[in-house]
Amino acid sequence: MAGHVLAKKISGLFRGDKIDVNKGIETAMDNKLAVPSLKVNKSGVDGDTQADPVHHGGEERVLHHFPREHYGQYRRWDLITNFKDVPAMGENISTVGLDESQVNIGDIIQIGDVLLQVTQPRSPCFKLNVQFGHPKFALAMQESRMCGWFYKVLREGVIKAGDSVILIERKTDISIAQAMKIYFLAEIDPEQYQQLMQCEGLAKNWVASMQNRIDTQKIENWQYRLYGPEGDPA
Repeated sequence: MAGHVLAKKISGLFRGDKIDVNKGIETAMDNKLAVPSLKVNKSGVDGDTQADPVHHGGEERVLHHFPREHYGQYRRWDLITNFKDVPAMGENISTVGLDESQVNIGDIIQIGDVLLQVTQPRSPCFKLNVQFGHPKFALAMQESRMCGWFYKVLREGVIKAGDSVILIERKTDISIAQAMKIYFLAEIDPEQYQQLMQCEGLAKNWVASMQNRIDTQKIENWQYRLYGPEGDPA
């Protein structure tokens, strides 16, 4: 498995340092621009920013990788009601032919001279509803698991457009899609939680969240994250 090419070529690299206000909500998703390269360090990408650093960014979420073809599927489901396209998800890396079933939690991945580790799937929030003009876009992403994933940086450097995505080492047998399924189960399942929590490289906030569910026997309320201040449009 070492040295296995997951994607022969990156189809796009993006960054942006501007923050907009859309319907009273601060967001940086609309300000990602295509660039020929990304200078990556352990705390972030030069020239890139997040509107909500509490829930986005940080050392375990330095880069967001999102499959290019997911845009087409969301359109076929009539969930994108405007003309937005890559990189409207706020992604830094776009590829074709690589999805959440092929990438595992903890994977050590090399892109260019940068060494990365997969930490977690993207947890969709209501800002996506605003971004794409559909009140249940975030819910659809959660249920479909077509969410992309985050990396932390093990070795700093530069990623260039056209670089390959190479799997250096596979640390666990739980894919991004499986992690989404487990984390967002409708009912508490300590056994499956433990399997996911034991994955090397899993983001600390995901570990803490599942441990809290086990301890309290209660799943946190997802309503605000999925629907925002206006609540479930149901």
